[in-house]
Amino acid sequence: MAATQQLSNVLPLGSSINDLGHLEIGGCDAVELAREFGTPAYFVAEDDIRTRARAFVEALRARHDDFDVLFASKAFPCTAVYRLLAEEGLVCDVASGGELHLALRGGFDASRIYLHGNAKSLAELEQAIDAGVGHVVLDSFMDIDRLERVAADRGVHQAVLIRVTPGVAGRTHAKISTGQADSKFGFGLDDARLAIERLRRSNSLNLVGLHMHIGSQLLSLEAYRPAVEALATLGDFPTYNFGGGLGVAYTAGQQPPAIEDYIDTKISALHEILGRDKRILIEPGRSLVANSTVTIYTVETIKRNVSTWVGVDGGMSDNLRPMLYGSVYEAFFADRAALAGTGERAHVAGKHCESGDVIVRDVPLHEPKAGDLLVTPATGAYGHAMANNYNGIPRPPVIFCKDGDARVVVRRETYDDLAARDV
Repeated sequence: MAATQQLSNVLPLGSSINDLGHLEIGGCDAVELAREFGTPAYFVAEDDIRTRARAFVEALRARHDDFDVLFASKAFPCTAVYRLLAEEGLVCDVASGGELHLALRGGFDASRIYLHGNAKSLAELEQAIDAGVGHVVLDSFMDIDRLERVAADRGVHQAVLIRVTPGVAGRTHAKISTGQADSKFGFGLDDARLAIERLRRSNSLNLVGLHMHIGSQLLSLEAYRPAVEALATLGDFPTYNFGGGLGVAYTAGQQPPAIEDYIDTKISALHEILGRDKRILIEPGRSLVANSTVTIYTVETIKRNVSTWVGVDGGMSDNLRPMLYGSVYEAFFADRAALAGTGERAHVAGKHCESGDVIVRDVPLHEPKAGDLLVTPATGAYGHAMANNYNGIPRPPVIFCKDGDARVVVRRETYDDLAARDV
C-alpha cells in the first residue's frame, strides 16, 4: 500500500514512498522494477506525460480558440511516446527523416506533422512530401530551393512556415540558445523579409506563417515579448509558431514557470501585438516528458580518495547532458527514498573511459554501498534521445509504468545488436 508522502517535485507526478521505504513510480516499486528489468533503465510514469499534455491543451484552450500543441519529439523520440501523445490529440514536430518515420509509426497522421531542421537533405524533403507532411518549416534559402523543386516535381502545393531568429536570446546555456542573430537556425530579420517575398512568388509553396524558438530550458519568460515584437515587423500572417523552451526542474531548487503562466505570457503577447484572430502553435518537448522519467542504476564500486566516487553501471551512454552542458541532477537510493538529500557528499561516476563521465557531482548519498539501486530523476528528455554505445555499452530499455503495472516499450540492446550493422 503506497504511502501518501509526496517526494521532490523533480520526480514524476504521483511518485511516493511505500511501506517498505521504497520509491514508487507509476504505482510500481522501483526496487522491484530494477530486479525485473535490470539496470540501467529508463522508467516512465505514463500518466505524468498525459497529465502534462492535457495541462498545455487546457491552458491554451482557456485563453485562445485557434491553436495546436506540438510534441517537439527530439526530446523523447520513442514510438510509444509518439503513440501516447497522438492519443492525447497533440500535433508532432520532427527534425529528421528518422523522427518522421517514428512519428508515423507511432500513429501521427502525416497532415499533423511539422518537419523542422537546419540542414534538411533532399531525401528528407522528398520523404516528407511523399508522406503528405502537413507543414515544412523552412530554415534557409537552400531549403526553399530544394523544397520548391520537390513540390513542383510532384505537383504538390506545400504549406510552409519560415523560421525566424528574432535577435532575442533566452536566458539559458549557450549550447541551447537559439534566438540570437548569430545562430545556425533560421533566417535573420533582414533575410526573413527576402524569403517572404520569394515565397509569395512561388507556385509550389504556400507561406502560412512564421516560426521562432529562442532557446530551451528557459526558467524566465521575459524574452518572449520582444521576440514577438520582432516577428511583428515582418508583416501579418495567419499562423505563428512560438516554439517551446519552457524549462523544467532538475533539482528541487529550480522553480520553472507554471504552464499556465507560460501560456499566458505567449497568448498575451499574441493578442496585444499580433491580434486575436491568429492560429498559434507551441512546441513543448522537454517540459512534456523530462520529469516523467527516472533512470535507475546499480552501484558497482565505491572509491574514496580526495572525494567519494560512487561508480554505477551506466553513465554518458545513457545521459549525455551533464557532459554536454554541465547539467545538474539529484540522486538517491531507491530502497531508502525518505533519506534523499542526506549522507556524505559524493560524485556519481559513470563506467566510461572519460574523466568527464560524472552524472551527478557533490550529491548527498546515505551510506552508499555496492549493489545499491541509485535513482536519478528527470531523465525523460534527451536521455533516450541521446543514448549511445560508447565503450560498447548496449543502450537501456524504456519501461512504461502505470497503475502498478510495467511494460517494456523499448527493449534493452544486446551485444549482438552492437554488431547487427556489420557487413
